[in-house]
Amino acid sequence: MILKDYLNTVSKILFAYLKTRQFSVNYLSQRNHGEKKALTGKNLYWDDVTEVFLKRQKLWRIHNDAVNVELLEKWLPDGQVKHLLKTDLFDEAVSEGLYPLLASRAKSVFGIDLSVTTIQAARSCHSNLQAIRADVRHLPFADDTFDIIVSNSTLDHFESPDEILKSLHELHRLLRSGGQLLITLDNLINPVIALRSVLPFHLLKCLGIVPYYVGATFGPHRLQNTLKQLNFEVIEVDTLWHFPRIIAVIILNILEKHAKVGTQKRFLRFLFAFERLSKWPTRFITGYYVAARAIKK
Repeated sequence: MILKDYLNTVSKILFAYLKTRQFSVNYLSQRNHGEKKALTGKNLYWDDVTEVFLKRQKLWRIHNDAVNVELLEKWLPDGQVKHLLKTDLFDEAVSEGLYPLLASRAKSVFGIDLSVTTIQAARSCHSNLQAIRADVRHLPFADDTFDIIVSNSTLDHFESPDEILKSLHELHRLLRSGGQLLITLDNLINPVIALRSVLPFHLLKCLGIVPYYVGATFGPHRLQNTLKQLNFEVIEVDTLWHFPRIIAVIILNILEKHAKVGTQKRFLRFLFAFERLSKWPTRFITGYYVAARAIKK
């Protein structure tokens, strides 16, 4: 508690200093964020986020999709299941996303999101996607509806672990017996994530460390234990994103603006090569995300 209070005090001082020096925040407009939050809160906040990312960080999204696709190609069944649910549509709104792969493995692909802007953008890219506005903690589907649920970095945007647990209860309810949950979360064992988790959001955002709200999350052991307590059988645990994320984003943004296509592709290949670290004993330290494949008993 003493360390957390100290960090909060230091962050407030830094924030005040940055404000007086007219520190430029290049993500969401503070004015728009404040106005919209007063109107409808989180829903319109994520509308703003999507609007920003529709215009930027294209190379980052290409790499992000490639890393997620590699994992899902390994974990998804070869044949087509009947119904698959994706727990947010941000990927599909701002890039090609995971939909092409998911559509090849399921007859019907459903996706949910709180943001109307995100849903509209995802639908415009993928006309066969069944996109529904919903909260992952209160989903409008019957019990045992889905064969597979893909939840990639959705549940790590809540304020408390209790909300993660509530969401996992809901996902368990929707899966049929024998259905699979494929989930990724920010990895709390990663030193960057561990440090980030004790610093206030306004400081992280002003320093450019995070572009949008990030919340509570789990490490690999807590994720496994929680899934087991919810009557899942955990089949496999993995890690993703082994190159320092903030450095990757900075370099990719520069290359996107100033480099030729060939240079961009070479750096993307270089970046992707770091995913080999997922085979190393240090993977839970270097991995930005922890991933789990679990089956409902």
